[in-house]
Amino acid sequence: QVQLAESGGGSVQSGGSLTLSCAFSGFNLDNYHIGWFRQAPGKKREEVSCYFKGQAYYQDYAKGRFTMSADTDKDTVFLQMNNLNSSDTAVYYCAADLLLCITVDLSRVAYWGQGTQVTVSL
Repeated sequence: QVQLAESGGGSVQSGGSLTLSCAFSGFNLDNYHIGWFRQAPGKKREEVSCYFKGQAYYQDYAKGRFTMSADTDKDTVFLQMNNLNSSDTAVYYCAADLLLCITVDLSRVAYWGQGTQVTVSL
């Protein structure tokens, strides 16, 4: 049974940093992709970063500010977010699937966490 649980969200001022965690179970990163997504109020859910075979890939807005990493001993992935701004305010979700990193239609993604709120104030 696949489970994903995010933590680490909160409120931060513009320019600040947060680190999100996603503890997972029921699969391993040898054969699953795992990623971070976010959804701002009134907007569609979008990919932030994706990870497979030891490599993280980022959307343009995240490059240079966000870092995704994995601790395979603890079955946890992280998203270190620096230099946050108000446009980063959203609910952040962890997701996993066999081919997540090449999946365009997010309705096809098999597993999602419950999400964690990130709020960036001016």
